[in-house]
Amino acid sequence: MTPLRALVRAGHDVRLVVTRPDRRRGRGAGTSASPVKAEAEQLGLPVAHALDAVADAGAELGVVVAYGRVVPGPVLERLPMVNLHFSLLPRWRGAAPVERAILAGDAVTGVCVMALAEELDTGPLYASREVEIAPGEHLGSLRGRLVEVGTRLLVDVLGRPLAEPLPQAGEPTYAEKLDPEELRLTWSRPAAELARVVRLDRAWTTWRGRRLLVLDAEAVATPGVGAAGVGAAPGSLVGSTAVTGRGALQLLRVQPEGRAPMRAAEWLRGARPVGGERLGGS
Repeated sequence: MTPLRALVRAGHDVRLVVTRPDRRRGRGAGTSASPVKAEAEQLGLPVAHALDAVADAGAELGVVVAYGRVVPGPVLERLPMVNLHFSLLPRWRGAAPVERAILAGDAVTGVCVMALAEELDTGPLYASREVEIAPGEHLGSLRGRLVEVGTRLLVDVLGRPLAEPLPQAGEPTYAEKLDPEELRLTWSRPAAELARVVRLDRAWTTWRGRRLLVLDAEAVATPGVGAAGVGAAPGSLVGSTAVTGRGALQLLRVQPEGRAPMRAAEWLRGARPVGGERLGGS
């Protein structure tokens, strides 16, 4: 259940939902609403696209979830807000906390409900919950679990008078928005690092000049590639195993450009690599 629907079901009086404007859909003239707007309309809630609209909504408290923009101080002066954030603050302040936790190899992350401040993710905390990251867990699965835990926490916090929030404690780290180039698999890197990139669900490389998505893979020890892989250049394939800068990456599921996802073994039967060909090459 989404935070918006959970708040409505809990009996909270939602006066207004603010979300991004409708976006153009493909090459045609049509536009599509954000998932938040679509759900708000299903629930019969008014929707606005301008943040300033909250000033006239008659609300006592704003709730921010994955808004993606800094809320200016003058708006917060008119309407105090709480924010549901998907990390254990002050670790991973910023736009991509779940992605950065996976890339860093964190074993634990979590959710926080905090008082929103004008400076990014610096507000004091009302509550937090730890969430373990399962070995090899992908972004979609982890994000889904965080939404579930965070939604329950948010409803619980707002179900009673707000207590005095506690300042964040610890050394901050920052989760900058992911650059698309970070999703490209650079085969000279260690296999363990590349496996984490794959877990973001959008990892890619090239094969014979065309893009190849790597949907699932796991790091294996270098001896696992067999004698044929000894001394091979990064990106070389030994069966469905790719040589890396340290260790090897066992490809499990891939998606060639213009085709449906498939098992790596099925792709290889059609690709038929020849000697000297490498992933990431032209």
